[in-house]
Amino acid sequence: MTSIQSLRKRWKSLSGLQKTLINLVIWGGLIAAYFIWQHNRMPGAMLYVHNQTDRPIFSYFVNDNWGGNATANGGGGATCCWRIEGKTLKVDWIKGRTGEQVRDGVKKETLSIEIPNPPRQRGDRYLHVHFFPKDQVRVAWSTNLDTPYENLKEAPPVANTKDKEAKSQ
Repeated sequence: MTSIQSLRKRWKSLSGLQKTLINLVIWGGLIAAYFIWQHNRMPGAMLYVHNQTDRPIFSYFVNDNWGGNATANGGGGATCCWRIEGKTLKVDWIKGRTGEQVRDGVKKETLSIEIPNPPRQRGDRYLHVHFFPKDQVRVAWSTNLDTPYENLKEAPPVANTKDKEAKSQ
């Protein structure tokens, strides 16, 4: 007799209550495992851009997740819902041009930098990406759309692309 046949025979010999209890234990275990797994996962993130440069950000990406664009000396918008994980973040961006900058011969630039991923709490849903003059970038997690930097001058040291490769287009 094969093992499958012996299992069938044994299953048939069980009472209805025993079969029901076994089914409840199996399905309950699977459902509990799913909820435990979901609870331990970090939720998806929204990218929110802050641009303090005199050039628009044509487009930017964090770990290959698109973050949108931002006007010069202004904010941008939020894009959702990305899985932003890892000890480091790769930020790629394309510096756009205003009409006046195009007339002045300013070229588009594509830049890239790797920076440490700041600590994230479970409730943090927004990754704020700050672009500053001289190709400096700061990132920070927060629970809302407000930047976690009350005073940008007190923000952590900036990372810049001085030693990184920048390509003019």
